[in-house]
Amino acid sequence: MNLRTFFQKVGKKLVLALTILVVGLLPAASLSRVMAASPSDSSLVCTSNPSSTFTLTTKTGTISIPDGNTIFMWGFSEGDSPFQYPGPILCVNQGETVTIVLNNTLPQDVSIIFPGQVNVLANGIPSQPVLDLTNPMDPILLSMAPVASANGGSMTYTFVASEPGTFQYESGTNPAVQVQMGLFGLLVVRPSMNTATETYAYNKTDTQYKPGSEFAMILSEIDPVVHTAVEQGLTPDLNTYLPRYFMINGRSFPDTVAPNFAAWLPAQPYSSLVHISVNDASNPLPALVRYAGFGRTLLPFHPHGNNVRIIGRDGRPLGDELTDQSYDKFSIPVGPGQIWDTTFVWQDVEGYDEVTNPVPVPLPIDLNLVTGQYYSGSPYLGSNDPLPPGTITFNQCGEYYHVAHNHALQQITAWGLTMSGQLTFTRIDPPQPNNCP
Repeated sequence: MNLRTFFQKVGKKLVLALTILVVGLLPAASLSRVMAASPSDSSLVCTSNPSSTFTLTTKTGTISIPDGNTIFMWGFSEGDSPFQYPGPILCVNQGETVTIVLNNTLPQDVSIIFPGQVNVLANGIPSQPVLDLTNPMDPILLSMAPVASANGGSMTYTFVASEPGTFQYESGTNPAVQVQMGLFGLLVVRPSMNTATETYAYNKTDTQYKPGSEFAMILSEIDPVVHTAVEQGLTPDLNTYLPRYFMINGRSFPDTVAPNFAAWLPAQPYSSLVHISVNDASNPLPALVRYAGFGRTLLPFHPHGNNVRIIGRDGRPLGDELTDQSYDKFSIPVGPGQIWDTTFVWQDVEGYDEVTNPVPVPLPIDLNLVTGQYYSGSPYLGSNDPLPPGTITFNQCGEYYHVAHNHALQQITAWGLTMSGQLTFTRIDPPQPNNCP
């Protein structure tokens, strides 16, 4: 049984009680094997091409929500690949000429805009807003970029990726509906100072991060009434817009911590489990976490257990090589269209050890301790202790789990189902050597 099925079977009240007890009272909570992905199973998934040429095809599809609902969606897919939500994470190198061919299969005109990119061309000419000039004194904005016409149209966009960082791409045509429907994705531009063994977020030495420890947090929201109207060919009433579902990388908890390309989430390929190891002398580099907001409201996100360090905003570094303007932050208020580039470490500051430096409080007896399936049996990182008879645990190697969630608590629900929505975990593995998979 995976965690999604377990959550659905035990009911909302027991889920809430277990979550509060496990996360709030125990120093080490764990998730099941299906959730406990290795770094390569949950880190950022790049769609790349040596020529930096991509074909994005608009498609329809459905996604699954942990409350048992399915939602009709639109999305960008790479080439002829199946529908996915959100769109592919496009990765290119600084200085490359990027070409994106948009093929539109939807019944509405669609375009793509690239905030933060300059001198974008559409079919070889500067990309400009499309206006209805029937009344020149009162022009009507039809699209923020030239469109690929409905039902088979195509448009080719090109630009030079001149600056490194994290950027968005999204529909520039009727975005209040089309971005809500799922026409968006991330664009990652790798800095020129990257090498085969060293990775940086920007062309600054203090933005170096551990290779392979790069993660995305793409925050979005869904009003199912809008989606039902679009599916039925109606014009949605945006005056009554009310999101009911809140997503990280296109998923709601507990699906958020399932691995990349989980078989039961075929249209929602991206995990949001940040999987790292203890930061120490043998593991000195931080992880890089890229946050992007595609909602219509402020989404205040917070990874528990540590502050993050803000190193860039909206595709630009904070400071230069001589001036470090990065700073620590407890909660990350991701607004509509905003990007936050952050680094993240977890340090074993107390250094608790069962023999040499024990936790300085008496531990509860078994009768008073909710061990459950997500606890190693020990408060010590890297340790696994015997559990009461009949207790099943999915903890692998005594790892720690810290919750990470939206601080607007109404946004960690799925249409009233508590402990869903924009909620995930950070997994911290013990130092090497360990028996983690």
